[in-house]
Amino acid sequence: MYAKVMDIQNVSKTYHTLDGETLAIKDLSLSIYEGEIVSIVGPSGCGKTTLLSMIAGLIRPSLGKIIIKGEEVKKFDKKIGYMFQKDNLFEWRTILKNVLIGLEVQNNLTPDNVSKVKNLLDTYGLKDFKNHYPSQLSGGMRQRVALIRTLSTEPKILLLDEPFSALDYQTRLKVADEIGSILKSEKKTVILVTHDIAEAISTKRQKQRLSKQP
Repeated sequence: MYAKVMDIQNVSKTYHTLDGETLAIKDLSLSIYEGEIVSIVGPSGCGKTTLLSMIAGLIRPSLGKIIIKGEEVKKFDKKIGYMFQKDNLFEWRTILKNVLIGLEVQNNLTPDNVSKVKNLLDTYGLKDFKNHYPSQLSGGMRQRVALIRTLSTEPKILLLDEPFSALDYQTRLKVADEIGSILKSEKKTVILVTHDIAEAISTKRQKQRLSKQP
């Protein structure tokens, strides 16, 4: 039996502006368990990114609670890894230095952590690109770099906000498969939001395929 890692309890979010109120999310409840890849699918403007921002502690719910590992989310927590729509790689930094930036910010750039990051790059097909720059990589490879950068700080939960939306359709499905494989191998709990049903299925299918392997 997998342990529950997150409880979203009757959460609503209303944005207040000079023009009035906009209800983004209404009375949402959801439980998420260790090792799950949960896909939330819906059109633009339906509140998907709002939900991730509340889980990450970047904004607060108007009503309800989000509880992670028994603690209510009230601010950003480093056990949450957030991968945005754009890869946001720094073009003047090498791939290795891009991946290490999270550890730099946390003042946790130890030799052991640097070695772990290098191993992630080696394992997931970027061994020969550590000293390249983002402009020298394909869109799919850049997304892999962005994911490894997110994984480098060893978060317990990953939030993926339409991470493949900038790619063409065929590349998007291929990269969804690749990232699904990485997430399964790293045994992460994941919430993926997307407007593309095929993309959500591709990511989860890769997890299911791997789970059947001995």
